[in-house]
Amino acid sequence: MDITTFSALAEPSRLRIVELLHGGPLTVGEIADRLGLRQPQASKHLRVLLEAGLVEVQAVANRRNYYLRSEPFQALDAWLETYRNIWDERLDNLENYLQKLQFKSNNEN
Repeated sequence: MDITTFSALAEPSRLRIVELLHGGPLTVGEIADRLGLRQPQASKHLRVLLEAGLVEVQAVANRRNYYLRSEPFQALDAWLETYRNIWDERLDNLENYLQKLQFKSNNEN
């Protein structure tokens, strides 16, 4: 897993930009308006996301539309999957333990 992904997403405004772009492409101005940022601030955050490979920009006439790239998020999901398996196993063990306790409690009555 590339640490730049985590670094880019660690900043709350950049994470909010990613959440906005999940709904589809937006311009810098649209992002700034929706998040209550000044356009230079939004541009700075988009530059970090662009350098991290999380977003791409497409020029359409005089507009620059930013959109999410799926590959980094697929890589993040694959990395997280190993941890999901660990938690699934632990939760299954907890469920089994609780069922044994309940069974034991029911048989004592």
